[in-house]
Amino acid sequence: MKYKTEVTIDLPRERMLELFDNRENMYKWQEGLKADEHLEGEPGQPGAKMKLVYDQNGRSMELTETIKVRNLPEEFSAVYEAPNMWNLNKNFFYDEGDKTRWVTDTEFKASGFMKVFVFLLPGMFKRQTLKTMNDFKSFAEGAG
Repeated sequence: MKYKTEVTIDLPRERMLELFDNRENMYKWQEGLKADEHLEGEPGQPGAKMKLVYDQNGRSMELTETIKVRNLPEEFSAVYEAPNMWNLNKNFFYDEGDKTRWVTDTEFKASGFMKVFVFLLPGMFKRQTLKTMNDFKSFAEGAG
């Protein structure tokens, strides 16, 4: 499954990316994020891996993030993996003066029981991506 999402953030791209690129800020906008652990590579650079642990309604979920592209200010792309799930998230940041347009191209592959969710509820994944982007938008605009 592939889909695109987009939000406009009322901040210049440089400031928006300062907030986006700060690992400590992830806890301020990624709902349920409980822990992160650097696993390998140079943090924040292509090839780096990080474990992310989320609480989803009392259930723990672990993802491994592998950074694929870091070409800021234009692009940041990463693969997120968990059992039965693979997700490529390409983030593009467009300078629109005092605003930033953030566009994601997402590719999602599933196996096992997750394949059923993808087939039956494809809109759920797009809505979750858009919710996460809007959570960042609210945080970033509030931080200025």
